[in-house]
Amino acid sequence: MNPRLLQWVFAAYAAIATCVLLTGSGPAFFRVMGIAGYAIGAVVSVIAVRRWERGGRRIAIVAHLALAPLQFVFSIGSSVTLIGIVISLLILARSRPRFPRLSPRARRVWLVLHVGFSVGWLGVALTMTVLALVGQFAGSHGMRYGAYEVLHVVDLAAAIPSMALSIVTGLVVSLGSKWGLVRYRWVLTKFAISLSIPMVAGSVESSLADDLVVRTADPAARPGGAGLALTACLGAFVVALWVATVLSVVKPWGRTRWGTAGLSVRRARGPGADDAESFLTRPSAPPR
Repeated sequence: MNPRLLQWVFAAYAAIATCVLLTGSGPAFFRVMGIAGYAIGAVVSVIAVRRWERGGRRIAIVAHLALAPLQFVFSIGSSVTLIGIVISLLILARSRPRFPRLSPRARRVWLVLHVGFSVGWLGVALTMTVLALVGQFAGSHGMRYGAYEVLHVVDLAAAIPSMALSIVTGLVVSLGSKWGLVRYRWVLTKFAISLSIPMVAGSVESSLADDLVVRTADPAARPGGAGLALTACLGAFVVALWVATVLSVVKPWGRTRWGTAGLSVRRARGPGADDAESFLTRPSAPPR
């Protein structure tokens, strides 16, 4: 699909998401953040389309690089914002951005940040799994209700920030290095894992956690099937994050077809062609 058409799709979606957030019942702070973000995003999308051949492509790339992770945060106000992440990623993919290589020092800094946030995300997921198990099998009302209350707080205060920061730093490390985002199977698989977890968390896990906090406020209530579903969901997150960790260390499977095609092109161009060209400095070109 043409990226300019996708910009119009995002602008229309942003208007719908704004209406949903205005009438929603999620946390007010995150709904206001989402409303402001989508209002700006819609305006920027229209400007980018109208100026596509005169810098609009760069505007779209920068805007959606910011909006893709921000919409994870907006999803606290309403899970409808998760659709916007898919649209932003499609726009980025179809715009075919090229990124400058990070210097060795900058790459080390970003890599340390990425490893730290990723380990933190795994630790938070494991903590939430333990809390879900405590809530499911606790013998006293105080421990059961307290476990779900703490889980809910950890979800908002730790899981979402560590998830967003892990994804952002991972994108910087991938796009600013030889690995790229779609050149190698292990990188693409890890990125898919990183995106699938917040998608499931925003649409399933968070609502289960909210429901269990309300349900277990009654001393006679039991978590039941919802508690088991939450435990299974969080356990799956832990397994998925461990898989992502193993992929980062082992780096299996070789290149994707895009990586193989790109390698052939660079070899045909000769020495030096492997150096990425900055999308901020090269002239805009219409998508192929």
